[in-house]
Amino acid sequence: LVMVFYGSNGKSNPVSMENKVEHQAKNQITYDIHLPSDLGILYKVRLGLQSLETSISQLSLHHFKMQNTSTLDTFSLTINKTLPLSLNGDRWIEFPVEWPLKETLSVITYHLTVFSRNILSERNLVHVTACIYGTHGDTGDRSLLWSLQSVHQEEDNESFLVIVDAVDLGEMVKVVLLISSRTDCKLDIKKLHLKEAVKEHPIYVFEVNEAFSLDANKPEIQTEIPVSFVIRGDKQKNDIDNNLYKEGSQARNLTEYTVKVYTGDKRGAGTDATVHIVLFGNEDKSEVFQLSQSLEHQDPFERGKVDTFKIKSKNLGSLRSIEIGHDGKGFASGWFLEKVEITDASRNSVYCFSCNR
Repeated sequence: LVMVFYGSNGKSNPVSMENKVEHQAKNQITYDIHLPSDLGILYKVRLGLQSLETSISQLSLHHFKMQNTSTLDTFSLTINKTLPLSLNGDRWIEFPVEWPLKETLSVITYHLTVFSRNILSERNLVHVTACIYGTHGDTGDRSLLWSLQSVHQEEDNESFLVIVDAVDLGEMVKVVLLISSRTDCKLDIKKLHLKEAVKEHPIYVFEVNEAFSLDANKPEIQTEIPVSFVIRGDKQKNDIDNNLYKEGSQARNLTEYTVKVYTGDKRGAGTDATVHIVLFGNEDKSEVFQLSQSLEHQDPFERGKVDTFKIKSKNLGSLRSIEIGHDGKGFASGWFLEKVEITDASRNSVYCFSCNR
């Protein structure tokens, strides 16, 4: 059994329940787990089975209870669902966490329609999963071929419907496809349509138009598809929205970084000069950012203080280094910088750059 916890500041890595059993009674198991302290307020839990190497054919989940041992805040939920553990079954369920005086998201059934040329004929040779990302989180990897509905086949085109239950994802951002095979094959995927099951609109359209070739040298392919445009049901609004999506495609692909700057606790450590920073990743480098609007202090970079800044940049990959400095303006502009911590919530990663000078 594996769980993933989603908080206001990001999500946890998959937490395996293996070797974590603290107490076991009839039909009840208690686990003791440790979550990162910087997840923020928990709003969603996903649980399922990581591996199918088991003789169990089904897992019935009746009740879930979670308690923070420090604050004693408790959340409980009656589930009464059975996970289909067949080889191609969707092995995950997710549910919102309800806290007093906090807005709770709802579980939504999404319809994902796949338009392709040959997936149906190759379905026994490949494994295809989709992870749908929205402004409220992601679905994790969900199998596309485990339960096909509304299958349509023509001479050179095909389409089928996949049903995904997930806590409200908000506005859709992208879909990440993972395709794998143990034999040589080629998948031709044209596009994806995604909408809520109970609504006709909006329909999020993801243009793929790519043939994926798998062989011994490339048995697995991962591809990221941002939203191409949205069909809202109102032609004039569609035209406006689609122009905005085209113009904002670069903006939607931006990554937000949280930059924490630690000024040393030494005499004369602070500065009134203008501080700038550049981020360098394994894929690209950012533009020059002026660090002027601290989230904590009106006058940033004072002795012994920590200042937090939010910046948005194109995706840089994993951060490797930074360039940080100031313009030297102002009286006694010298600055003792202790360290810089940068959080990339999209990767659930924190990078620390020590300076101490």
